[in-house]
Amino acid sequence: MAATKKAVLGPLVGAVDQGTSSTRFLVFNSKTAELLSHHQVEIKQEFPREGWVEQDPKEILHSVYECIEKTCEKLGQLNIDISNIKAIGVSNQRETTVVWDKLTGEPLYNAVVWLDLRTQSTVESLSKRIPGNNNFVKSKTGLPLSTYFSAVKLRWLLDNVRKVQKAVEEDRALFGTVDSWLIWSLTGGASGGVHCTDVTNASRTMLFNIHSLEWDKELCEYGTGCFLLCNTGRKCVFSEHGLLTTVAYKLGRDKPVYYALEGSVAIAGAVIRWLRDNLGIIKTSEEIEKLAKEVGTSYGCYFVPAFSGLYAPYWEPSARGIICGLTQFTNKCHIAFAALEAVCFQTREILDAMNRDCGIPLSHLQVDGGMTNNKILMQLQADILYIPVVKPSMPETTALGAAMAAGAAEGVGVWSLEPEDLSAVTMERFEPQINAEESEIRYSTWKKAVMKSMGWVTTQSSESGMP
Repeated sequence: MAATKKAVLGPLVGAVDQGTSSTRFLVFNSKTAELLSHHQVEIKQEFPREGWVEQDPKEILHSVYECIEKTCEKLGQLNIDISNIKAIGVSNQRETTVVWDKLTGEPLYNAVVWLDLRTQSTVESLSKRIPGNNNFVKSKTGLPLSTYFSAVKLRWLLDNVRKVQKAVEEDRALFGTVDSWLIWSLTGGASGGVHCTDVTNASRTMLFNIHSLEWDKELCEYGTGCFLLCNTGRKCVFSEHGLLTTVAYKLGRDKPVYYALEGSVAIAGAVIRWLRDNLGIIKTSEEIEKLAKEVGTSYGCYFVPAFSGLYAPYWEPSARGIICGLTQFTNKCHIAFAALEAVCFQTREILDAMNRDCGIPLSHLQVDGGMTNNKILMQLQADILYIPVVKPSMPETTALGAAMAAGAAEGVGVWSLEPEDLSAVTMERFEPQINAEESEIRYSTWKKAVMKSMGWVTTQSSESGMP
């Protein structure tokens, strides 16, 4: 019997999307931007002490292998030839810090996740030692001194983990964010793997000068989130309202760099996972929409999920999560609704800061990612922002962007980024359905709840004591 003929679709491009809570591999048609197949694997988080958040770098790597393998199997079942995959882009959780042995390929410690708070006293001591402290760092990196970024996590590992110290002394240690760890491992590992990163990940280490686009010698001498970005073009705009100045993209060695203002909602999808894994009020993440729909209101209940302090625009590490406004009438459905509202209120705070910095209010918000499948969340977001929320019918735009950048790379050239060549994207639009006064009342009550979450931690628990 003759072999079945493989479907010819032209050049394909893959994307690894490695996030805080899961890993995915997706394959796109470079001519139409159509998503052909994908696979997703959930990643465990470890909490060895209060405020500490870690992941196993080998589990992260194996999840990538599994996703690639399963996606390729699915493509085979669709009769699509995987040899047509011409490039793979990488999108990843940023700031999360990995140190590994370049001779064995073994991690020297767990990955210290961006949410981790163990370095608060490191931040405090650095702010006393660095001249002009925060302004000195921010003027070079666009970032405030914070536990969020890689440099202070690396400093903690150098100070507290003997295996890391020994490997540094013996010139065996490699440091990187998750993209570096994956690319090094996928390109050969200990047998000649490429140790690299790009300017966007480098700009979140707090060691990279975003003006010269080089590692900064002065800075190197002290050695499931939701993110909102506003492209500021080739101009570096510094925020006066608690946002980060970061590198948005640079699509080639000789191409210009583009900057962005960014605000980070520390706990977004993770709050749903917390309701599932810690409280057990839902069995799957999708159930939260059903619970919230049952009541259609939080009934005055507000949930501030500041599990790791407050990020943009407050940068308040002393904050902790609170649920307030409870009555005898409150039930799990109201708490589920309040959790969804919390994501929207945090986005509103960042959007307000962005509008003040840019001076041009955003007329609508474009959204993507797994949480955008929740229609109640999307409608809440439109109501709380009081502007339309626009969602593409194919929500995997983070992975699509990584695939497009890889497909357009020098030497690959299978994906044109010229506006006339880009496929039209079908959008779903959510318009505000409450009046402006009600939206403002709910938002001002949220801000009152945020104030009550601050100042819970007055002295940070001990950072050291590791082997």
